[in-house]
Amino acid sequence: MAPTTPVATAPPAPTTIEWITDPEALSQWLLAGKSEPLALDTEFERVSTFFPIPGLVQLGLGEQYRLVDPAVAEQSAEFRRILSDNRQPKLLYAMSEDLELFRHWLQLEPAGVIDLQIGAALAGAGFSVGYARLVETLFGATLDKSATRSDWVSRPLSEAQQRYALDDIRFLAPMYDWVMSKLSVRGLEAALVEESDRFASELASQDDPENHYLKLRGGWALPPQQQAALKKLVLWREEESRRRDRPRNRVVGDPLLIAIAERMPGSLKELANIQGLPQPVTRRYGDKILELLDEGGDASTVDFEPIQAPLTRDEQAFYKQVKRVLVAAAERADVPVELLAPRKRLEAVVHRRDLAAGLFNSGWRSQIIAPVREQLEDLLKS
Repeated sequence: MAPTTPVATAPPAPTTIEWITDPEALSQWLLAGKSEPLALDTEFERVSTFFPIPGLVQLGLGEQYRLVDPAVAEQSAEFRRILSDNRQPKLLYAMSEDLELFRHWLQLEPAGVIDLQIGAALAGAGFSVGYARLVETLFGATLDKSATRSDWVSRPLSEAQQRYALDDIRFLAPMYDWVMSKLSVRGLEAALVEESDRFASELASQDDPENHYLKLRGGWALPPQQQAALKKLVLWREEESRRRDRPRNRVVGDPLLIAIAERMPGSLKELANIQGLPQPVTRRYGDKILELLDEGGDASTVDFEPIQAPLTRDEQAFYKQVKRVLVAAAERADVPVELLAPRKRLEAVVHRRDLAAGLFNSGWRSQIIAPVREQLEDLLKS
């Protein structure tokens, strides 16, 4: 993964580590640099809780970098406003966990976010490249990752932790410049914004408790009525996990929810007989689970969205045919096929025999597949 024109020098590490300890001071600092893209990262803890616990916010404007405690950041009106402002780019790298943190911690959906991991892929640097590896490739700098798993909630933070945290934002602005210079040559500048927006929206949708049952792919073989019951169970488990702030598998794990929906027990005794179901679950939640199964059994399935089934053998063969064409298009554009045609989207195309199901009829994907569109449409009609 070697860029054609590597960045020659790394941005200098700050000689001193600066913290902002007052919400109003943070707002003023952000206002003073509002013409710049905001480099953004977070550190958090998530071991035995459902919700991530914010530990640190790292911010960069140009070559100014600041560390901020979460209690200060959350009280800054300008910090909240800028996160929601789609006119000022927020530069992140592999942003999914950061966006989840903002949703739960600040109850807001960040807008104008730019995921530079996506940008690096569009720029030809490879799919899902790690931040440290890209930094080394572009800037020749080796990052110290020894503080990755350290305690970010306790104070004080060590100097090594603070340097590590600053390194996570120090390279984002020049990385963004490199990405955009590559994308301008490829005519894909808008693609980065488009794909980052779509990725953020999809993450938010997946975080919706009403849709979480669709992630339990093992439940695809259940009949519609039992899938409706599974949806009720999953929604309840989401609400209970959030209420107790416990990981999902500490309440009831996915395989057990599928087993319950498959068996559809009608009594506490039948529920307790399900293999692997802990007795405390039956004692604590048994009556509620039976109530949910009754509701699911009576629910209408007319407009119910089923869990996507795996491809049949014939569909798998067809999938490979379609993917070969898309691989050729991706290689021609020097874009990873994993980004152009993620498996889930490609499976949807195969299931429905429709390019629109994979978002190939508009935006940057339509641009990339233009040379092979006719070939793909002929395949889908065959």
